[in-house]
Amino acid sequence: MSALKTSALRLVKPFAVRDYALLASALVLSTFAAGMWTVAMVYQVRRLGGGPVELSMVATANAVGLLCFVLLGGIMADRHSCRRIVVLVETFSFVLMSITAVLAISGALELWHLMVAGFLIGSGSAFFYPAYSALLPKMLPSEQLLAANGLEGTVRPVVHTALGPMTAGFVVAALSPAHAIIGVALVHLLALLMLRTIPSRDAYNATGPADGQPQPGILRQLREGIGYTVRTRWLLWTLLFSVVSVFTFIGPFEVLLPFIVSDNLHGDAKLFSFALAFFGLGSALGSLLIASAKFPRRYLSLMTACWCLGTLPLAMVGYAEEAWMLFAILLAFGITDSVGMVIWGTLLQRRVPRHLLGRISSLDFFVSLALMPLSMAAAGPLTQVLSLQAIFIIAGLASPVFGVIAWWAGKFARDEVEHPLIDEPVAVAEGEIR
Repeated sequence: MSALKTSALRLVKPFAVRDYALLASALVLSTFAAGMWTVAMVYQVRRLGGGPVELSMVATANAVGLLCFVLLGGIMADRHSCRRIVVLVETFSFVLMSITAVLAISGALELWHLMVAGFLIGSGSAFFYPAYSALLPKMLPSEQLLAANGLEGTVRPVVHTALGPMTAGFVVAALSPAHAIIGVALVHLLALLMLRTIPSRDAYNATGPADGQPQPGILRQLREGIGYTVRTRWLLWTLLFSVVSVFTFIGPFEVLLPFIVSDNLHGDAKLFSFALAFFGLGSALGSLLIASAKFPRRYLSLMTACWCLGTLPLAMVGYAEEAWMLFAILLAFGITDSVGMVIWGTLLQRRVPRHLLGRISSLDFFVSLALMPLSMAAAGPLTQVLSLQAIFIIAGLASPVFGVIAWWAGKFARDEVEHPLIDEPVAVAEGEIR
């Protein structure tokens, strides 16, 4: 009981810091809005008469916006006020969704409007999340960062892939996709009001380097981050693995899953939202399980195994004849994916030098998503030459093959033995810096 109580207290302790509590609450609301948009966008495209190809176009626009600006977003988070960045992005998101909702309600919304909205949403995310990540260490003492990251890993999938999509699914089924988009705008407004209550402290707004030195150039900072990545074997091969893995499964998962629900299972928006909810539930369970355990000794091998074996159930998606089969597949996928992600995030924090962490995180984001737009763009047209079953088989089997290659080429087994990461005691002395 004492160990359980210690774990629980460790998870909630960051909320004693008022600014973090406000920031985390705003993140939950913003993530909830993004989850609602996932379902509202799908059924708004279908309301306009679109199919897999049109949905691919909108989803690809979102990925392109994210990819175009994520490196710049990471560098800006190191150079400017992170608080101001998140407030500006949330303001932009509220205005954008309000305009989209007005167009949808009035019947003037067209497919190209959704493509533009998707691109701008992706662009905003490219600035929001690096700024959020950079703001955390300025708000919390170092010993509370792991708890904050673990809690985020548990809450975010529940909100983004469960509660948000479920809410939008019910609104779409009861009213229309346009009304769901109105709900997205209102949630962004609540998140904006929450962020604006965070005080503008000097620690959050500092823009210049220490000791009065001139600010390094953007290109110089970018080159330094890329150089470190190329020289660090475990980091390089994990990112290369991520490129291949994301390319093979993200398009089918994001673009074609709604058509598995409607064509194979004869379901509607409610069933689709429930399917995403099970993926979100799995992600939350996986994050909570790994965050509550000791950091694994074979951390690189376990991370790779989770990402490899976790995609295998996707090969059966096209053969699911009942809703519970699809729910079970997505639950297992969510658990393994999130376990790998929590290990990866903690690994970056513990092994990447602090002065490079912001840029490496952005590079991780960029490289991992480099082929995501192509995957989404290809998913729709691919249905013209391959069946949905064949596409999901490829999605399920590709990651294990390339994961084994990365594990061997990156010498993960030797590296994790030579660089053990031992858990520190829960109690950290006042003023101690890890």
